[in-house]
Amino acid sequence: MIKVGDKIPAMRLMTPGSDGPQEIDTGDLFAARTVVMFAVPGAFTPTCSAKHLPGFLDQYDALKAKGVDEIVCLAVNDVFVMGAWAASQNGRDKITFLADGSGMFTRALGLELDLVARGLGMRSQRFALIAKDGVVTHLAVEQAGGFDVSRAEAVLEALDA
Repeated sequence: MIKVGDKIPAMRLMTPGSDGPQEIDTGDLFAARTVVMFAVPGAFTPTCSAKHLPGFLDQYDALKAKGVDEIVCLAVNDVFVMGAWAASQNGRDKITFLADGSGMFTRALGLELDLVARGLGMRSQRFALIAKDGVVTHLAVEQAGGFDVSRAEAVLEALDA
């Protein structure tokens, strides 16, 4: 599993853009800036849609005021699902939605979650991290079923530490 002090892996993922899906290089995305990335097990799922994503949208201004250059939401979903979710949550203008359709990036982070038995396939664990110049400075991974350490408010506290 990725840990504090590790560099974010450089891979190409997809993000929903105004003109359709766009490729994004995580090496470029995280380079020379402060990025908060939170991951959810799936777009449109109950906790993700009702609490996790809305929390980061609500705390957008506070995160920016703490020096965060970009807020990224990662999920093992395809780019079209991520685009529809971003639109349904009115989040396109604030958050970069990263679609890890194959789960390769999540696997490279060592944060995959096996939900095959529940009919959901391989997903991402719920987590949040802070990276500065591509290096992880804070990582908070939720226990199974938890929603505490990866909340936007917890990330704000970590930025103060």
